Amino acid sequence: MEPIGVVYESSASSIIIRMDFEKFESNKVNLKIGKHLKISVGNHDYLIASIKNIRAVSDGDSEKYLLATEPIGSICENIFIPGSSVLPSPTENAYIADKESLKNIFLQNEKYSFKLGRLVQDESVNLFINGNNFFSKHVAIVGSTGSGKSCAVAKILQEAVGVKEKKNKNRENIKNSHIIIFDIHSEYKSAFTVAAEEKFSLNHLDVEKLKLPYWLMNCEELEALFIESNEANSHNQISQFRKAVILNKEIHNQNLTKVTYDTPVYFNINEVYNYICNMNEEVINKIEGQEQLPKVIENDSTRLIKDRKEYFLEKYSFVPNSTSKADKASNGAFNGEFNRFIARLDNKINDKRLEFLMKPLKEDGSEYKSEDFSEILKQFLGYLNRANVSIIDLSGIPFEVLSITISLISRITFDFAFHYSKLMHDKNKTNDVPFMIVCEEAHNYIPKNGGADYNASKKSIERIAKEGRKYGLSLMVVSQRPSEVSDTIFAQCNNFISLKLTNMADQSYIKNLLPNNASSVADVLPTLSPGECLVVGDASPIPAIIRMDMPSPEPKSENVKVHDVWKENWREIDNHTICEVTIDDVLRRWKK
Repeated sequence: MEPIGVVYESSASSIIIRMDFEKFESNKVNLKIGKHLKISVGNHDYLIASIKNIRAVSDGDSEKYLLATEPIGSICENIFIPGSSVLPSPTENAYIADKESLKNIFLQNEKYSFKLGRLVQDESVNLFINGNNFFSKHVAIVGSTGSGKSCAVAKILQEAVGVKEKKNKNRENIKNSHIIIFDIHSEYKSAFTVAAEEKFSLNHLDVEKLKLPYWLMNCEELEALFIESNEANSHNQISQFRKAVILNKEIHNQNLTKVTYDTPVYFNINEVYNYICNMNEEVINKIEGQEQLPKVIENDSTRLIKDRKEYFLEKYSFVPNSTSKADKASNGAFNGEFNRFIARLDNKINDKRLEFLMKPLKEDGSEYKSEDFSEILKQFLGYLNRANVSIIDLSGIPFEVLSITISLISRITFDFAFHYSKLMHDKNKTNDVPFMIVCEEAHNYIPKNGGADYNASKKSIERIAKEGRKYGLSLMVVSQRPSEVSDTIFAQCNNFISLKLTNMADQSYIKNLLPNNASSVADVLPTLSPGECLVVGDASPIPAIIRMDMPSPEPKSENVKVHDVWKENWREIDNHTICEVTIDDVLRRWKK
């Protein structure tokens, strides 16, 4: 093996290689930013360094080249070791990292066994990563629109669950993988739909199939849905709504000794609505010598309400306000306070778009109650149909409840993982049903900056980011605008897959997140081709630029070839005999 240059300058962060013009010209194809060199460090050991800068300098009558490289590991006795405590001295020889060296770095073994893609530097060499470090810790996948982000996500998940070339590798024996995908644009169903004989069970839940009863919400989710925090009397709305929910839970769950606002048990939202309406109309009896209790009109007579739990039963007519001694009565503490609150409750309860939350029904037409919690949980954990992949199709979810829907599913999944892990810990075992939640287009619901609309989803997913790994729950965060995603989320990610990024703010943001030994390689982010990506993290032996294979089947994320379609003949989309979809079909679905 012939050297291409010698060490000119050496430091812990950078090694400068000096080359002659002839050597540079003859090896130019292998001397590009991000490619690797092998540098002697004495005897038969070598340092592996990544090229981060190339500069031509004049040396009298001749031209020399200086290559700034960044050390990333060493090869000792043909074994690659990340990092290096020994640096080369000036005049040590430098070589192109040959195929044999690259194979030593990217060796497939028991630890590095999950195939991610092929090296751009040498496509005959595959990158195998540590699957445990990759899937048990949080992953960030970023890339601009059109960079191949959705295909990269689909390919990784297909590899994880055994789908390849429209075949199910595990058709004879289903494996124990558990993946939940938040699918904003309804892209991923096609990526996991294979022929029936392949026996791959996909759990696809759209707004019509998803059943998430409102009584599973915690205090923050309920208040985000029903209460406007900027109203002057919002504190009174919260206090009475909280009281009503707790009382109603106690009424409907008398077998429980302790019920709190957050206990995931049934309560009746219509009865809570009655309670708030009655508090808003309440008039208190003030006749001397009688109890000062709410006074209602019933069957042309009056009576006192001794227990406000009756307020759940129906909306009452109260006696009028009066200052006369014979029928003296005055408004209750919250009389007239909740007019806007009641209108909001009524709108949300009867909004047909929110039926999956407010009025989800079982197949027999009955309500979901506390005893159905197991069935609801199994629904999005994939245990109703033994599905490795559960796709939560959010494309039909109204925006005003998108954050709450994501928060609810994320939080319940976390709570399940938490309690399951604790029970396993009591048996001196770890969680044996780990989950990964894939947050597609994460900037839409866990943004860095945002109002109260995003509080619920941000809090739930940030909690998973900070605590989930301890309980077998990991995140894959996918975004085309990483600089707009919550800092807390990315700060907890151990592995990054970055496809092409064209936005300067996003490039800078990702570079600042990457470890020091990847800073130079990150300069290639704006020049990557579709499907190429930079892989950095503790799952990869070294930072590497790879090309990922296309998934098969593919997600529905391809762009319309507008110019080609515009050159075709006019399409009569109001004629069913010519077009597969007509305007009437569109309007029918729209109205639905």
